[in-house]
Amino acid sequence: MTMKYPKEYLNEIKLRLKVSQVVGKTVQLKKRGKEFIGLSPFKNEKSPSFTVNDEKEFYHCFSSGEHGNIFDFLMKTKSMGFGEAVKTLAAEAGMQPYRFSLFDKKKDLRFQTYKNIYNEYSNFFHQNIFESTNKEALEYLLNRGLNKDTISQFKLGFVPWKNNFYSKLLEKYSEEDINLTGLYYRNDKTGNYVDRFNSRIIFPVNNLSGETIAFGGRIIRESKLAKYINSPETEFYKKGSTLFNLDKAKTTRPDTNEVIIVEGYMDVVSVYSSGIKNVIANSGTALTERQISLIWKFFSSPIICLDGDTSGQNAAIRIAEKLFSEISEDNKIYFSIMPNGQDPDDYIKKNGKENFLLFLKEKQIIQSFIWNHNLDKINRNNPFEVSKFEKTIRKLSYSIKDETLKKYVLEEYLKKIKKLTPIQSSKNSYKNFKSFKNFENHEPLNETKILHKKKSHFSKIQIKEYSILFIMINYLDVISGQIEELSEITFLTEKNENLKKLIMSLLVEKKDKETINSKILIDNEKLVKEINENSSIQVITKAKNDKAIQDLLNDLISEFKELNNLKKIESLEKKLINNLDESSFSELIKLKNQLNRE
Repeated sequence: MTMKYPKEYLNEIKLRLKVSQVVGKTVQLKKRGKEFIGLSPFKNEKSPSFTVNDEKEFYHCFSSGEHGNIFDFLMKTKSMGFGEAVKTLAAEAGMQPYRFSLFDKKKDLRFQTYKNIYNEYSNFFHQNIFESTNKEALEYLLNRGLNKDTISQFKLGFVPWKNNFYSKLLEKYSEEDINLTGLYYRNDKTGNYVDRFNSRIIFPVNNLSGETIAFGGRIIRESKLAKYINSPETEFYKKGSTLFNLDKAKTTRPDTNEVIIVEGYMDVVSVYSSGIKNVIANSGTALTERQISLIWKFFSSPIICLDGDTSGQNAAIRIAEKLFSEISEDNKIYFSIMPNGQDPDDYIKKNGKENFLLFLKEKQIIQSFIWNHNLDKINRNNPFEVSKFEKTIRKLSYSIKDETLKKYVLEEYLKKIKKLTPIQSSKNSYKNFKSFKNFENHEPLNETKILHKKKSHFSKIQIKEYSILFIMINYLDVISGQIEELSEITFLTEKNENLKKLIMSLLVEKKDKETINSKILIDNEKLVKEINENSSIQVITKAKNDKAIQDLLNDLISEFKELNNLKKIESLEKKLINNLDESSFSELIKLKNQLNRE
């Protein structure tokens, strides 16, 4: 828990300290234009991919995806908390430490007391587990494959029945301070305080700074009591914002962008003890949006690895559908469901660490996991089930907050859905055959790959517009006979539509090529350059005759119409989800019929 600093104070620190000044103490930087470059502090590399921009006040690492300001840099490279990073940089900037309000100070004092109680409790019961009187607890952990070093590293402990540690705490702390920790609860009959973790092995749950703020507890004997319990939420512990072992796992970030998310504390400790350090677990609740956002600050590709039993699989799909809206091109989620009802601990014991790592390589990205799970539940020959399946998939796609990614995920799903209907699939196969029959070489060229990477931030329909305009600008003789077909389409981007109309009007007026090219460039030089750089057909059109170019243009126009109809369908379906009206429904049916005819 860190007291909140005012923005003005933080901005003053950033004003006094350049990013290169702070980063340069850790990374050897070289000036390149307005930026600095150096080797990544987050990943082992031979060629520099780490950049610093003082003007924009950020650093960016292209190899690991890490990005942030001077406070982030200290937190991530020095494992500092935010407050410590602020104090360190304020001192470096020659500023006085910030003085908090009386309320802030009281809250901070409560937190210091809270941490001290947890620390004393953790230390006492950690030592207790090695006492001869608690041999059963230690043997349980040793039989689970843990050694004493691992037990000490995680400070695992054991809380004996009817211990007197509450009395010891009362010698130093008030009853109110102890009660705020949630470690004890009052027995309604006797009025005495009872240790919440009686007869349990305890797993300290730490914040990012490694300070214990809660516990998980596991019973070691057969009992009617719950196998696992967790600390209740307190002023300083929120289950939905805390992750077990993230404080240790984040130190592996320079070596990997993956972290394994397992179900329980014991799984984490067992996997960690096998030598796999990038492993964490959620803390007493289903994985939340706040938790995945916290994970993404350190790892861009978390792998959710749940038990292979029915409850584990059901939990996995609930997590996938809940968090699907949060993904972006930089932040992904993967799933690996353990086989035959095993958990990761069982799998490693049976097959070894290396085979477990090989198993994780078969992970599924979230959109594939959702698709496969839902598809496995339906009868593909039942139109009602397929219809319900499509609605589920579309609804999940619409939930994605990243608008650009949403388009491409939906397009990918729509292609797969079409393959579920044989008639549409055969039509598409025939159309694709016609589209490519005139081109001899279909090998993906490196040049094409480079162009594809450059244009990745444009939508598919924008690329189609650019491709049609590319032919219009560069093959005036070909399009002079295609005016009617071109007039039937309207580009969605205003500047593209204006350029299309200009070229068509100049051709209708029978202007010569030199005049047309000159007038195109007068007001559209920047757009023409963008078209030449981002259309998808530059490579395809090389060394092709006019007939091949004309066929290509006709195919592009057909594909544009189809994409445009799909966009209208998507818009209407969104509208119908919220408000079912007859006119929109009729228009939707009309568009779908038109799409099937085409």
